[in-house]
Amino acid sequence: MTAGSGIIHQEMPKGDKKGAMYGFQLWANLPASQKMISPKYRDITADQVPEISTQNNIKIKVIAGNIAGVQGPMDDIVIDPEFLDCAVPAGETFIHEVDPTYTAFIYVIGGSGTTDNKFIENGNLVLFEKGEYLSITAADENLRFLVLTGNPLKEPVAWRGPIVMNTQEELAVAFQEYRDGTFIKK
Repeated sequence: MTAGSGIIHQEMPKGDKKGAMYGFQLWANLPASQKMISPKYRDITADQVPEISTQNNIKIKVIAGNIAGVQGPMDDIVIDPEFLDCAVPAGETFIHEVDPTYTAFIYVIGGSGTTDNKFIENGNLVLFEKGEYLSITAADENLRFLVLTGNPLKEPVAWRGPIVMNTQEELAVAFQEYRDGTFIKK
């Protein structure tokens, strides 16, 4: 979803019979020049997400970006994100080239391992220093993590509730427009 000039939405996932659910949302800011572009929404289902396997049986779901010529379905996003869901078998190493000018991080969602000589486990987020590749090794159990990279905007962020702008003044205007019913542009 690109909120742009205004999408008001509410998500009410139901979860399983016990109320538990498993999911992630990635929010990417828009540059100041595109804050009020036309909103858009598209639904991407699991069957639209391609999966590749490497020689050492690492499985990679390509949500956004391009791996080995396989393009993910999430595209047309200004920060040019790469969003991968990686499953690394015990003892194997995932090595992945990244644009050294991009921000890169992983979020571990199962198992344990190491990266940059640091122990990582379920629930850890690792923000990488600038470099040309990531290297993540599974311990003696399978390791699953999300890889996210993107072109940083290098702009200030002002955020409150559902609205993200660049200054507090812009936020005040946006909330006034919301109260006046003029926030959503046609």
